[in-house]
Amino acid sequence: MNDWPDGGYGRGSGGAEPEGARAMPHVRRQPRQPVRPPVPSQAPAGYGYGNGGDAPYDSGYNTGQVYGQPSGGNGGHGGSGQVPPQRPRGPRPGQPAPDWRKRIKVGSIVLVVAVLGWGVGTYAWASSQMRNEVDLSKVIERPKEGDCTTYLIVGSDSREGMSDEEKKKLHTGSAEGKRTDSMMVLAKCSSGNTMISLPRDSDVEVPSFRGSQSGKMFPATGKRAKLNATYATDGPELLVRTVEYNTGLRIDHYAEIGFAGFANIVDALGGVELDIPKAFKDKKSGADFQAGTQTLNGEQALAFVRTRYAFAESDLARTKNQQKFLSALANQAATPGTILNPFRLYPTLGAGLDTLIVDKDMSLYDLGQMFFAMKGISGGDGTSMNMPISGSRGGNLVWDKAKVKQLVSQIQNDEKVTVKGN
Repeated sequence: MNDWPDGGYGRGSGGAEPEGARAMPHVRRQPRQPVRPPVPSQAPAGYGYGNGGDAPYDSGYNTGQVYGQPSGGNGGHGGSGQVPPQRPRGPRPGQPAPDWRKRIKVGSIVLVVAVLGWGVGTYAWASSQMRNEVDLSKVIERPKEGDCTTYLIVGSDSREGMSDEEKKKLHTGSAEGKRTDSMMVLAKCSSGNTMISLPRDSDVEVPSFRGSQSGKMFPATGKRAKLNATYATDGPELLVRTVEYNTGLRIDHYAEIGFAGFANIVDALGGVELDIPKAFKDKKSGADFQAGTQTLNGEQALAFVRTRYAFAESDLARTKNQQKFLSALANQAATPGTILNPFRLYPTLGAGLDTLIVDKDMSLYDLGQMFFAMKGISGGDGTSMNMPISGSRGGNLVWDKAKVKQLVSQIQNDEKVTVKGN
């Protein structure tokens, strides 16, 4: 029903004057419809007329919100979404707190397994590099076993694998074959370790022996010779046989290294620090040293241990230098900084193991024990000495039999060594 008269004011009436006042019919107020909250995906576009949405206008008076800020809006005209609630810190409801003790335990186990795997892999690789070529079972009439573990350590003049340039640089010459340049007995004992140098010019009796290659028996003839000559005659097996026969001391393990391997090990370690008390030169070995503490590279180290003509007591003085250097070498090689550092351990092992000749029963563990025993001597836990000498025969050095017998007895019974050498 239309309450306004046709042609009235405000409806396009053609009259110039408005109608007089007339009573308006009663208008029934419709009940207020509940306001629907805005849906996040269909939030109202703004305020006032023409909000563009289906939700009716809400003044906000019935919800207690501040005038001018739409319910659930983002604080500005035309807001289109609700502010997301802040995520509480810590575990979500219903989710257990992380067990850090368990995580640390698992991490520790993983680390231990990784370290063990690295260690086993290194051990297997290094063991495969060793040259277990000397068969001590071919040595006949051996002395009884003692309470200490004994090693015969040999430095040979082998030039195996060396180029002409390397031979010239290291002053090794070009002699064929190989001879022993140094020989030492290392006794690893609970009472203290002992390193005994055997001069290459030692006067010894050549015993009966079985040929290492032919298997033929060679009877004793009472012949006497220099100790290093026995090595030249039939190699490591006859050398071991001769040392055991003339001392009565059983040799448990044999280790031999040539010129190139020795120099390479020193270089792989970054050199070896050594205190040289007196300056000396030797044209044959290439030695040219000033007095004082210095770091020797491979070439210098080889010259140092080979020098004999610069000293009055050539062979005895050289053996003392060899002992001193090997102790310093072991002291530097057998350290956590080398053993636990793969960037130093692998080059060191790779530089020496493939040129190191050992007996068939010698393991990498035995080799490690040998190095640690030498290190103990350099640290004062043991004794280094020359074999006791009583005189000479035809230019060869004669051992003092009484002192040698006492020395061997002390080692066999794992007693503290009190015998003094030259």
